Amino acid sequence: MRILVAEPLATEGVEILRREHDVDERPGLTPEEYRAMLPDYDALVVRSQVKVDAAMIAAGSRLVVIGRAGVGVDNVDLDAATRAGITVVNAPTGNTIAATEHTLALLLAVARKVAPADASVRRGEWRRSAFTGVELRGKTIGIIGLGKIGRAVAERARAFEMLVIGVDPFVTTEQAALHGIELVELDALLARADVVTLHVPATKATRGMIGAEQLARMKPTAFLVNVARGGVVDEAAVAEALKAGSLAGAAFDVYASEPPPADSPLLDAPRTVLTPHLGASTAEAQVAVAEEAALQVLDVLDGRPARYAVNAPLLTPETARAVGPYVPLAETLGRFFRQYAGEAIRTLTVEIAGDLAAYDTAQLQGAAICGFLAGTTTERVNLVNAPLLAKTRGLAVVERRTEIAGTFSSLITLWAEVAGGRTRAVAGTLTNGEPRIVRLDEYWLDVAPAPWMVVAPHTDQPGMIGRVGMILGAADINISTMHLGRSAPRSDAVMVLALDDAVPPAVAAAIRAIDSITDLRVVELGQVEMAPEA
Repeated sequence: MRILVAEPLATEGVEILRREHDVDERPGLTPEEYRAMLPDYDALVVRSQVKVDAAMIAAGSRLVVIGRAGVGVDNVDLDAATRAGITVVNAPTGNTIAATEHTLALLLAVARKVAPADASVRRGEWRRSAFTGVELRGKTIGIIGLGKIGRAVAERARAFEMLVIGVDPFVTTEQAALHGIELVELDALLARADVVTLHVPATKATRGMIGAEQLARMKPTAFLVNVARGGVVDEAAVAEALKAGSLAGAAFDVYASEPPPADSPLLDAPRTVLTPHLGASTAEAQVAVAEEAALQVLDVLDGRPARYAVNAPLLTPETARAVGPYVPLAETLGRFFRQYAGEAIRTLTVEIAGDLAAYDTAQLQGAAICGFLAGTTTERVNLVNAPLLAKTRGLAVVERRTEIAGTFSSLITLWAEVAGGRTRAVAGTLTNGEPRIVRLDEYWLDVAPAPWMVVAPHTDQPGMIGRVGMILGAADINISTMHLGRSAPRSDAVMVLALDDAVPPAVAAAIRAIDSITDLRVVELGQVEMAPEA
């Protein structure tokens, strides 16, 4: 496949990509030039400068994955990528140490007045008393956002003998305590902290989260550090607090607009240290994020789930091992069910039973939707956009979980109500790693999915299998397996045939014309994917 690297990327990352695919490095082009090139590429890799907007995504008609060599994905239109079925991956761990150390570097610089002291010495001055700083030992650091970077800052702050408090709506008190952090509310953090440092993503919830109201709650002796994202702090309010003396100092590495405009209030605010978005700018971090992004791009291109997909279900390694083998089965069941049900369905229920119910099964639901929608739309359908496409097409999807799976260790069942209040259902499981259809409506079976299948509900009577077999044989259609499910002898039954060859309409009509056949469904599954090996 072809990969376009649109910004300078560490050689180690490029070489990872080049070992398996064709790579073109084309940094520094205009948006128009990138849009003209993208139809020829399967993957796009960027850092932070190239804006992958809706127009660029629309131009990338072959794009399968967009890799962001860094943490934030502010420069990628996630909604447009999701609608297009393009997986977006980032590299959230590669620059953890770099961003952490830069946070501490800025904190020490502003606490010890390093920048103005350096400038003073260069002017030929020796004004030691003018640059008396404060020690970090014994002070309280308040960390907003306890992800990887926030936790790493906490670890290093404890080495400075600081008391660590933090706030994060997604972290429990117990989880915080494991890292030596006292979990508090935001207002309490602002009131208690001698240092407030932010490590949050740029979202609607975090935009402008530190403004004039929050700054007024802080100690006048406190410092503010932002190495997270521009826009999460009201820069004008910080500048005003610094000029008014209600804030002791501030350090910024990120800004609402980068670079900050000439009239930015921070540029002439006192007691500040400003750096040009250097949080990830270490030689080690550049290699780490390039390698992390490259490996995930390869995963997606090879059909594997990416570890840090931003707009697709994320699986822990344990969940991936348990759920992954069932993803092809769920997709197969979705394909089968749409053709078997044969009617417009408005609500599809995906039931996960047995051992699987203990895990995050979002990928199974997405795979079932992918299979169900396959062949009904010209749009690309995959795990990224399947839930969104289902919603836009008026299909409600309900997930149910139960520990009870009968005689099976795990079971996936799709069912829906059709016309007349009837219920259609299909269920499947894995046997020795191979998919099996084990239920159709009220009938229990054991059939391996095949490229073509015939489902023939009928009245059970002698000679039915032979009559159907003769019609298929006369048409040179080979039967690979056959299974019969019935409620009682000479009563309602269903015949399921797995075939090696397609069933022409005339052959289907001949089978349907048999007097005991009550219905007929011809299902085309195509190549049935096996479960991946562990």
